[in-house]
Amino acid sequence: MEIKKIDETQFDFAIDLIWSTFLRFEAPDYSEEGIQSFKDFIDNKEIIKTLEFWGAYDNKELKGVIATNDNRKHICCFFVKAQYHRQGIGRKLWEYLCENSQSKAITVNSSPYAVPVYHKLGFVDLDIEQVSDGMRYTPMKYER
Repeated sequence: MEIKKIDETQFDFAIDLIWSTFLRFEAPDYSEEGIQSFKDFIDNKEIIKTLEFWGAYDNKELKGVIATNDNRKHICCFFVKAQYHRQGIGRKLWEYLCENSQSKAITVNSSPYAVPVYHKLGFVDLDIEQVSDGMRYTPMKYER
């Protein structure tokens, strides 16, 4: 497994992985408004260009993606293809981010589905679940 930066030429593959995984695991917890809000976010090329993306590759296949903003202080997207869940790919992406971020704290607005995953990675809830533009999330933080 190799973790490497995803450049603009590979964004479409990353966005496809994010969208298909979102539809399978996240969308059932969201309203139509929330699903559309997420779709609008990942389709916004100007926003996507401001994020840093890393991919987990195995034999050139993209198996997982983590994207951050704010100088690697906030996770915007963190997805692993369904067939590769529970194989340590997400943990490898997370560890790579930790090793390559100078931030003492990393935040995320976790979907309901991912809250237990973030808890396993050491995140704590900052507040109760929120809803914004139809998207349900729990603000969370990891401190070193």
